Amino acid sequence: MSFKFYKPATSRLQRSELAVPGSSPKMFEKALNSNADYIFLDLEDAVSPNDKISARKNVIKALKEINWKEKGKTISVRINSLDTHYMYRDVVEIVEEAGDNVDTLLVPKAGTASDVYMVDCLLTQIETNKKLRKKIGIECLIETALGMSNIKEIAKSSDRLEALHFGVADYAASLRARTVVIGGLNPDYPGDQWHHGLSELVMTCRAYGLRAIDGPFGDFNDPDAYIAAAKRGAAIGIEGKWAIHPSQIDLANKVFSPPEEEVNKAKRIIEELEKAAKEGKGAAQLDGRMIDAASARMAENIVNIDNLINKK
Repeated sequence: MSFKFYKPATSRLQRSELAVPGSSPKMFEKALNSNADYIFLDLEDAVSPNDKISARKNVIKALKEINWKEKGKTISVRINSLDTHYMYRDVVEIVEEAGDNVDTLLVPKAGTASDVYMVDCLLTQIETNKKLRKKIGIECLIETALGMSNIKEIAKSSDRLEALHFGVADYAASLRARTVVIGGLNPDYPGDQWHHGLSELVMTCRAYGLRAIDGPFGDFNDPDAYIAAAKRGAAIGIEGKWAIHPSQIDLANKVFSPPEEEVNKAKRIIEELEKAAKEGKGAAQLDGRMIDAASARMAENIVNIDNLINKK
């Protein structure tokens, strides 16, 4: 391992992340009682310009009056992008009025490290002024060519930063890519045209201690395609995916939960290597295969996820 080490971000279970428009308060109670690990109350793309102000008020009310923690939910708010005049009021009003009930702010269309710096600066000043008890995290959507080209600098931009999300819809628009469905595969491309972006995001997150989350899949009437997309992400290290419809929540939870047999094997790997270490050995055998320190690290990842699930 390199001597240089980036401290891992706050550990959170984020298999499924339900998007809830701030302009639709009738959906808040359903989100609360859903199986989603994570909920983000949206002030950006899901809200029309005419409803931005009222949506912000709805979100503040929901943060103050609904006991999200009692249901084991992590709560994020997607603010408007930095190129709009809504963004600063989103941060100021939400954090001043309900900051103790917010876990993270989700910053859309992050393009440079300075975008994160601006949100961090606002949060720091508000938290200090209001004497908030806890520090609010930041998550960023990588959904533009600029953001992807600056992803490493964004990842290092703030000690508040916890996760990067792959925003495939705006990313496709930014690249002028030809798509069939948001997050789906174009049959004209020989493979998965989103693999490069997802892989770059996962690598960056793991290098700098962040969580790696995949974004939306647009066709909520096609569960098989959603599962296939989630499995492709999980295979390369993605740890969760958005649900833009309640029907996608359980699909994400299943894909990003390690199966029982996988958890049991991971525990056996750790046990066998602990035995080997007591005997002065750096490697061992399990089921006819060699296992070593790298095996232990992979096994620990699985056990840690399982522990988070069980705590919930």
